Amino acid sequence: MNKDILLHVENLHAGIEGKEILKGINLTIRPGEVHAIMGPNGSGKSTLSSVLAGNPAFTVTEGTATFHGLDLLSLSPEDRSHEGLFLSFQYPVEIPGVSMVNFMRAAINAKRKYFHEEPLSAGDFLKLMRQKRAVVELDNKLASRSVNEGFSGGEKKRNEIFQMAMLEPRLSILDETDSGLDIDALRIVSEGVNRLKSKDNATIVITHYQRLLDYIKPDFVHVLYKGRIVRSAGPELALELEERGYDWIKQEIDEK
Repeated sequence: MNKDILLHVENLHAGIEGKEILKGINLTIRPGEVHAIMGPNGSGKSTLSSVLAGNPAFTVTEGTATFHGLDLLSLSPEDRSHEGLFLSFQYPVEIPGVSMVNFMRAAINAKRKYFHEEPLSAGDFLKLMRQKRAVVELDNKLASRSVNEGFSGGEKKRNEIFQMAMLEPRLSILDETDSGLDIDALRIVSEGVNRLKSKDNATIVITHYQRLLDYIKPDFVHVLYKGRIVRSAGPELALELEERGYDWIKQEIDEK
């Protein structure tokens, strides 16, 4: 596998409870790139993110996915995370009774253990938290509470980007991060994502709307329809979709 390729998905088929949803996904992502995946409801966008993250509810029936030279599909969800794959959920869950501090320290040290590194000391961990909180303007009071408990939608999404900042993933998958965000929260979350971008990592942004892509500039835009990527182009494709909707693409594909 070419070292310049971070993720290579080839002919990926997957489904749930015997129903096929992904019907031959092909996707190549290189370090430093931002890819937007758009498409109508039910096209398979969230299924793709779940399959890449290793959600056991979904079954892969055909195809391959290689992540910086590793067979991604053979790794457990935990090892995918340790190897640098991060999924930001459309609807982040609340974890009552588990403080953000303990949650993140456990996650960081689990990753360090995976790579045979010593755990972070309490002092070093708190210093890291302070640095990363600033990236997404996360209030110290939120960081001290239970994970997402009583958080607004915007606070939950901001908290997810904070987790992303802490874990420093190679590939971040943002599954409809803009869902339910007001304009201020959208700006803060997007600025956090942009600050975390580097030549060594990559991002997949799954969204319905151009408005998120006004903040997070994609290098490539892909349209997912009926379980396949049916069109790929530059950021101009998202603008065309905003203007024309998906019906013209549906018609083109269905007529073939």
